[in-house]
Amino acid sequence: MTEPVIKLRLGVTKSDIRQKVWDYIEERNLANFPRPVHHRIPNFKGAYQACEYIKGLEVFSKAREVKVDPDKPLEGSRLIMLQARKTLLVPTPRLRAGLFNKIIPPPGATKEQLRICATSQGVKEYSVPVGLDASVQVDLIVVGSVAVSEKGWRIGKGEGFADMEYAMMVSMGAVSENTVVVTIVHDCQVVDIPEQLIDDHDLTVDYILTPTRIIKTDCKLPKPCGIIWSKVDTELLQRIPILNNLLYREKKAGRAVTIKNEQAASTNVVRNISVCVQEHNLENPSGSSQSGSKRTVTVMESQDSRGITTVYVGNLPAGLRVSELKTLLRAHNAVPLRLTWQGAQRRAFLDYKNDETAENTVAALQNLKISGNTLRVELAKSQRASSHGGAT
Repeated sequence: MTEPVIKLRLGVTKSDIRQKVWDYIEERNLANFPRPVHHRIPNFKGAYQACEYIKGLEVFSKAREVKVDPDKPLEGSRLIMLQARKTLLVPTPRLRAGLFNKIIPPPGATKEQLRICATSQGVKEYSVPVGLDASVQVDLIVVGSVAVSEKGWRIGKGEGFADMEYAMMVSMGAVSENTVVVTIVHDCQVVDIPEQLIDDHDLTVDYILTPTRIIKTDCKLPKPCGIIWSKVDTELLQRIPILNNLLYREKKAGRAVTIKNEQAASTNVVRNISVCVQEHNLENPSGSSQSGSKRTVTVMESQDSRGITTVYVGNLPAGLRVSELKTLLRAHNAVPLRLTWQGAQRRAFLDYKNDETAENTVAALQNLKISGNTLRVELAKSQRASSHGGAT
């Protein structure tokens, strides 16, 4: 075991460790853009060199699907995965619009095009959302860290996204006990993290790659076994809308799920699926229509309109374009068979092939905010033909 260059005092906290590492890197000019490194995963000098070591891991040659975080120091790792023709998944920024996207380079992509695909801009331009129902089995995960110990204990920048991403992947069956987790850091970021700071929701790592060495941690602590719902509150459900969808699925499957502030949260997240239907009958009867522009956008042709279930989306921000709503629906895996747009009334109607698909959409879009507006999303009372018909 190599002696860490950053010494930690007794009683140190995670916050203390982050500050020490960030200060050390800044004071010694060990980072590239963006600076300062505080409150970031540091883009340390030598990151590309450290990323190259991943090619030497046995799991790299065997892996088919790989998830690499979008942090700047992992850009080299994303490029290596694309060059090796791995299926590359990248988490959506702050999990605002789903779990992750799949990077799809242009056909016959050149080295330069692949390099662009590996950047943050490329992730935006060359990716498509991956739905919760997609068949995904991730063999290798690459995460950024602020600090990590040779025992495999990891500290991120304090927002918990890497931990949550892994827990969500467990919930959707995308990882297994054979999935390997790698982190890539500067040598100075390898420190002696006290074991008492590691919680059951913290993601541990199997390998640490630095510009000078490969560390196999043989970590003894288990990785998160799923979302710890007792630590999820309504604020987190609002910040990460996809959690609503996963929570709805857990409850629908009959699992006993308890979250913080359960009574208030259940009103906002789960019970409103039925309550809002009753409210809609009184306040928004589907047969009523207000004056104003109305147009129907066919997103996907349906061969049979029988059994169609409609979702009402209200309180849309003024000025929102239908193309923006369609992009949002794609990101939340909620593409309808037919979309009726009533922008002047700041609402839209979405048609789905059955009740289950419509209810999943209601759950996925609950508490979602656009430009400060919390959307009102509920099942409509009647079917499309009798309620809000429009010209195609």
